[in-house]
Amino acid sequence: MLELRPNCECCDKDLPPESAEARICTYECTFCADCVDRVLKGVCPNCGGNLVARPIRPAAMLAKHPASTKRVLKAEGCAPRAA
Repeated sequence: MLELRPNCECCDKDLPPESAEARICTYECTFCADCVDRVLKGVCPNCGGNLVARPIRPAAMLAKHPASTKRVLKAEGCAPRAA
C-alpha cells in the first residue's frame, strides 16, 4: 500500500492525496512535478530511478487507508543524483 507522503522532499510543497502534482519512484520517494521537471530531470536523487505520477487513491478508500502525515525533507538539499 502506498504511503501517499504529504510533501515534496525537495521544496516541502504540500502534496495532498488527491494531488496530480505528486511524483514518486519505486521506493515512494515523493516530489512535486515542478522539482521533478526543473531540478531532478525525472530522476530520483535518492535511488536513481525514474519518477512517475503518483496514483490518486479514491476518497472512499482514504478513510480505510489514510495517507501518511509524516513529512520527509532532504536536509542536504535536492540535486540530481551523482552518476
